[in-house]
Amino acid sequence: MNNGVKQQIVLDAEKLGLRPGDTVLMHSSLKSLGVKDITPKELLDGLSEALAVGAVGGGTLVLPALSYEHCNPQNRVFDYYKTPSNVGAIPEYFRTEYLAVLRSLCPTHSCCAIGRFAEEITSSQHLDTTPCGKNSPFRKVCELGGKILFLGCGTTPNTSMHAVEELVEPDYLWGGEYEYTLYDRDGKEHKMLCKAHGFENVTQRYDRVEELLKGGEIKRGKILGADCVLMDASAVWEKGEKALRKNQHHFIDRY
Repeated sequence: MNNGVKQQIVLDAEKLGLRPGDTVLMHSSLKSLGVKDITPKELLDGLSEALAVGAVGGGTLVLPALSYEHCNPQNRVFDYYKTPSNVGAIPEYFRTEYLAVLRSLCPTHSCCAIGRFAEEITSSQHLDTTPCGKNSPFRKVCELGGKILFLGCGTTPNTSMHAVEELVEPDYLWGGEYEYTLYDRDGKEHKMLCKAHGFENVTQRYDRVEELLKGGEIKRGKILGADCVLMDASAVWEKGEKALRKNQHHFIDRY
């Protein structure tokens, strides 16, 4: 690895507002970094150093490992190791290759995590009956006072907003309910009766949460060539829920 690139990632992350000990949920685009031949490992190494992942009192890095293209009502088996994610090169590398990553159990909305709170964040999602419920990593990141990082992908792919929607249950949210078979990291079988998100004839507009956040609740900057947005997770939940309760269609457009 080019050590200069790694150190630039660390410096950029610190300038953006990442700190040692932070819990960070990251959505990402590898191409957005604008560096030829950069690998997911190089980015993850730089972010891990910025968060002091692995150190005493260090941080936690969480990435979505959403698998709705592979595990769905037509294919109701989820395997901790075998079910791939479908949200880009960085999360899939993180899931399959990066250090001692842990994965939560959910047919469609699992996450992977490494660091101080990785076990707590990933251990109980299969106990829910919805994709982003009270035991989901999205809720756990919020409860731990975490941050949400959007690296080069805009703020529309904000999966935490699905968890906020589950608190309010707007009229577009739900599809059917299906039973899944889940296999954990030890090969143990679990059954999960889980609702499916609907979003029929809907365009998601979670970028609108940006205009609700003020001051230190939202920061903008760059990591290498990627335009980044860093949000306070608690503020996203609080203000997102308030906006939804006022207007259940605040974060969608119908077509």
